[in-house]
Amino acid sequence: MNQNIHYDAIVIGAGPAGLTAGIYLSRARLKTLVISEGMAGGQMILTHEIANYPGVESISGYQLAAIMKKQAVAFGCDIRTNVSIQDIALTGKLKRIILSDGNTYTGESVILTPGGRPRTLGVKGEDTFKGRGISYCATCDGDFFTGKEIVVVGGGNSALEEALSLTKYVSKVTIVHQFDHFQAFEHAVEEARNNPKIQFIMESLITGFHGDESIRHVDIKNLRSGRISSFKTEGVFIFIGYLPNTEFLKDKIELNQRGEIPVKPDMSTNIEGVYAAGDCTAKRFRQITTAVGDGTVAALAASNYLHALKAKQKQLITV
Repeated sequence: MNQNIHYDAIVIGAGPAGLTAGIYLSRARLKTLVISEGMAGGQMILTHEIANYPGVESISGYQLAAIMKKQAVAFGCDIRTNVSIQDIALTGKLKRIILSDGNTYTGESVILTPGGRPRTLGVKGEDTFKGRGISYCATCDGDFFTGKEIVVVGGGNSALEEALSLTKYVSKVTIVHQFDHFQAFEHAVEEARNNPKIQFIMESLITGFHGDESIRHVDIKNLRSGRISSFKTEGVFIFIGYLPNTEFLKDKIELNQRGEIPVKPDMSTNIEGVYAAGDCTAKRFRQITTAVGDGTVAALAASNYLHALKAKQKQLITV
């Protein structure tokens, strides 16, 4: 029999932002539910080694996610994983979410933390070598390629800025871009062209990844001639855009042209009682630490909102 279950706050997404929100809300003695379509941890669990999380010298993403989940549960947070949202209504004082288990979950506040994912090339071998030579985050993985020759894919600001940052570690960067010009600020283009560690292969696409235990070479197709050549490399960083996981929120909340959720400094959205945090929001930098910070702010703001709401309701009852 389907049930209607009420919580003070519902967190949609169980990545670092969502788990952090769950920790703070539960510790504030608010009845909290965290739901996720996949495992708790989000993209964090796919990271082999995290070496830049403050206070932790080195830890796997899976281990860090397990610790965060354990903390949230210890404070009384309910966590439902591997469930999908069938319907969601965010307007009004009581928010409503119907899950794939058939139950309806309601709450006065919702924190949206569905995360996002890097845009992929979608070519042969990409899935095989993710985490085995292919990366989408220079800050996360740059140090692992120290002294190696790598490829960077993309031609926007992110690609050029990340290529420049990678020159601190690697011996050589080859930027592969499909056009004959870059879609980046002129100063970024000039800085990249003046860096002796960076070379360019323009009007070209990567059409395949090859290797054994790790990536060894890629297929590069010249778009003018159609010729495909093999190019040796010890790593590939792909920076061709980022996709927020907000498709289910279309027409439910304000989204910008990129599908991101605009938020105020307290992580509030255009709907009262609804907050957003982490990679789904309109922001420049996307790291585990920034997601954790966002989740903290959103939870504190939602907690204040809920406590004020309860105080008002109590006052109305006593009058």
